[in-house]
Amino acid sequence: MALAQATKSHEPTYTINDAMDVLLSRLDEAIDDMESDRVQIVEEAWAEIDAI
Repeated sequence: MALAQATKSHEPTYTINDAMDVLLSRLDEAIDDMESDRVQIVEEAWAEIDAI
């Protein structure tokens, strides 16, 4: 499972629309995963977060 990461940029090309595109594509992937029964239990998710 990938994590999105936002960083400050000095480039004026990164817009709120770009962020929304990333967010909606991640949401689409999550919905596809749920529909295909590719889900992660909460304990696995927390373990992955703690490893970062």
